[in-house]
Amino acid sequence: MLSRIASSLFWIGRYIERSDGTARILDVHLQLLLEDPWIDEDTACRSLLGVMGSEAPAGELVREDVLRILAVDRSAPASIVYSLSAARENARRAREIVSTELWECLNTTTARMPRRVTSDKVHEFFNWVRDRTALAVGLMDSGASRDEAWQFFTLGRSLERADMTARLLATRSLTEASGPSWTTILRSCGAYEAYLRTYRGVPSARNAAEFLLHDRLFPRSILFSVTRAVESLREIEPRLERAGVSDRAQRLLGKIQSDLEFRPVAEVLDDLPAHMSAIQEATSTATEAIRRRYFPENVAPSWVGDAR
Repeated sequence: MLSRIASSLFWIGRYIERSDGTARILDVHLQLLLEDPWIDEDTACRSLLGVMGSEAPAGELVREDVLRILAVDRSAPASIVYSLSAARENARRAREIVSTELWECLNTTTARMPRRVTSDKVHEFFNWVRDRTALAVGLMDSGASRDEAWQFFTLGRSLERADMTARLLATRSLTEASGPSWTTILRSCGAYEAYLRTYRGVPSARNAAEFLLHDRLFPRSILFSVTRAVESLREIEPRLERAGVSDRAQRLLGKIQSDLEFRPVAEVLDDLPAHMSAIQEATSTATEAIRRRYFPENVAPSWVGDAR
C-alpha cells in the first residue's frame, strides 16, 4: 500500500475517534459544571482546556468559552469541527480506497457542522456528533475488507480511543467534589449498563476506574484499545524475527499493555492524572514511531500542548 494512502486511512480513523471522544468529554464536563454549584468554573474550564491540549485565553472563562473553543472553532486543532474537517480532507486524498458511502458521510457531516451552538442545543449537538461518527465507523466496519486499509484505519482509531479514554479519566480529577461524576463518566462512554452487568452495583471509584482502564472485553477501555492497536500492527507487518520485537511502536504499546494488566488499580487512582498523562505520552510516541516506519514523508498531525 502507498504510504500516502496508509497515512490518510490512519488519520481518518484517529480524527473520527477524536471527534467522538471530544464530544463525550465536553458533554461530561459541561454537565458536571451544572450539577455541582461549588465548582470554580474558571479553574475547571482552564483545567479542561489544558487536558485537551488547548491554550486558555486571557480573562475569566465560562462553559460557553470551552464550548466554542473545543466544539466549533475551525482554527483550533483540538476542536470537533477541526477534526471532522481533517477526516474529510484525508478521505479526499484517499478517494481511490475510501468507499463512496464513507466519503459522503464525512462530506455531509462537515457541510452540516454549525458555526455556533446555543446553550439549549448543547446536548443535542453532542449526540449528533456521536451519531455521525458512529455512522462513519459503521460504514467502514461493515463495508471494508479486513486488509491493510482496514488495519491502518483501526490502528488509528484504537490509539486515539486509548488517548481519549485517558483524557476522559483525567477530567475526573477536575471535579473531585462531585459525587455522581463516575456515573456520568461511565454513561459518556456508553459503559454504564455494561458496568452494571459486570459489577452489579452503584459505581465506585475503584470499580469504575478498573472497568475503563483494565477491562479486556469492553471496547472503550484503555487495555482493550491498546491490545487492538498491537494486533493491528502485527497484522500489518507480521513478526518474522525469532527473538524480541523490532517494531518500536509495538514495543511501546506492549509496555502499556503489560503495565495495565499487572499494575493494581489502587496505585493508578493514587495519582490518576499522572498515569493518564503517561498513557497519552506513550500513544503520542507510538504514533511518531508508526509515522517514521510506514509513512515517513508525511508530517503527523498531533495534539497541541504538553505530553502530546
